[in-house]
Amino acid sequence: MIESQAPAPPGSAQSWDGPQGGAGSALRLPVRQDTGRFLVLAGVFVCAACGLVYELELVALAAYLMGDSVAQTSVVLSVMVFAMGIGSLAAKRLRRHAAAGFGAVEAALALVGGCSAMALYAVFAWTGDWGGVWASGPRTLLVAFSLATGLLIGAEVPLLMELIQRIRRQDAGGAVADLSAADYVGALAGGLAFPFLLLPLLGQLTGALITGAVNAVVGGALVLGLFRQDLTPRARRLLVVANVCVLAVLGSAAVLVDDFERAARRAMYGPDVRVALHTDVQEVLLTGGRDGRPLNLFLDGRLRVSGRDELRYHEALAHPAMHGPHVRVLVLGGGDGLAVREVLRHRGVRRVDVVELDAGVVRLARHDPALSALNGHALDDPRVRVTTADAFDWLRGAPPAAYDVIVSDLPHPGITASTKLYSQEFYGLARRTLAPDGRFVVHGGAVAHRPRDFWTVDATLRAAGFRTAAYRVRGRQAGFAAGPDRSPVRTAHAHRDWGFVLAARHRPPEPRLDPTGPHVRTLTDASLAADAGAAERTRVRGLTPSTLLHPRYSD
Repeated sequence: MIESQAPAPPGSAQSWDGPQGGAGSALRLPVRQDTGRFLVLAGVFVCAACGLVYELELVALAAYLMGDSVAQTSVVLSVMVFAMGIGSLAAKRLRRHAAAGFGAVEAALALVGGCSAMALYAVFAWTGDWGGVWASGPRTLLVAFSLATGLLIGAEVPLLMELIQRIRRQDAGGAVADLSAADYVGALAGGLAFPFLLLPLLGQLTGALITGAVNAVVGGALVLGLFRQDLTPRARRLLVVANVCVLAVLGSAAVLVDDFERAARRAMYGPDVRVALHTDVQEVLLTGGRDGRPLNLFLDGRLRVSGRDELRYHEALAHPAMHGPHVRVLVLGGGDGLAVREVLRHRGVRRVDVVELDAGVVRLARHDPALSALNGHALDDPRVRVTTADAFDWLRGAPPAAYDVIVSDLPHPGITASTKLYSQEFYGLARRTLAPDGRFVVHGGAVAHRPRDFWTVDATLRAAGFRTAAYRVRGRQAGFAAGPDRSPVRTAHAHRDWGFVLAARHRPPEPRLDPTGPHVRTLTDASLAADAGAAERTRVRGLTPSTLLHPRYSD
């Protein structure tokens, strides 16, 4: 710590000696001490907000590109926190040049944090999916960005502590309290701005670029404006050039971001991207559906509907459950209207309630010409009532024994947001809502590729009081994953089957077709019996049910 001179008179511009000035010179500020301290704390506030936005951006991008997983979120945050500690230690070497060091750190952080989303998305789009070991491809880049961002964020506080002490020396506890208060309040602002302002209004890429520009401007202005006399002429020139270059890169990227997104989508999904929109819940993308090309629906980058195979999937999902009473039917998920289409083919259906979280998907299913034609305008049928709600919350208020059939057409349980919809508690609510002689069918994912997840669904249904029967159906699409919730990227490990669990309250159900029902093009009773036998041969025994507090599914 540098020796201080006698305290300057209150309100004077003279401050504590800086290390570059030597023991006999004082750092001159262009403003009063109180104003200088306020400006530093305001800079801490803004830098903390930007730093948290970078963290959340990496977490959100990892969830979007790799699957919404607690494991992936934990990896990003733990790497960043570790790197912040290393950055704080490394910043001790910069204390003698705190102003120049802080300016360099903020310029680097603005560039790294601002460009991280675009760089990661580019690598994902042009090199393939995130499969494989952690040491490969985009995963390595994700960890590298987390590490670099954490190192730079960690270096901020020690340098800011040095700078604020140069304005007016105070006890270490008081300085830490002031900086911590500004830092935590700034983190709150950044944490709220990301989901409620940046993400919905600007999107992930533009939001990160704008945050980087704000970070560069504030960091550069603070050093060049307030601590200008603490910099050598050469340091001032270098810092100005660095910030101008950073802003030029971020500005150019912001101008080109729309073209970049279109090119990245073409690289990922092919040239036939027809609809791409961000709803309040997720990114929704449609390809094909015209000129004879099959329609594909992607939700957050996962193939949810394949026009080549959707009939096989939705017939297998709906028709075995409709063998029995089916006057009142509940469809959980299924906002695309395709499961509803199959349900409505059965005579005797008087009411179908659809509970879908994303109203944007429902609007698309009703108004997009290709998708509405594929679902046969099922959602416009007068017997259908669509409710926009979380399925778990909706079932809590549903009347008991209200439905003869419940069809669960929900995202894969390994996606964190969906795990609760495959829990024992959720199935308990569904059992209460199902009529005594009703049937409940659940899409449980790929049997061959994820047998533990699939049979955990079965074990969880049994724990909730259901009697169950499992069956699987093989898809026919080559090159892409056959089932919902798969990556759009071509892979040697494409999953070409769907697993279903048929459940009833009292008697073990048998997967069969209603003999008085409509013609089913892709299934017969014989094929269902064979599919049930094939699924049973993959059974994993001794699995523990999944609950809200102890989810058992992998990502």
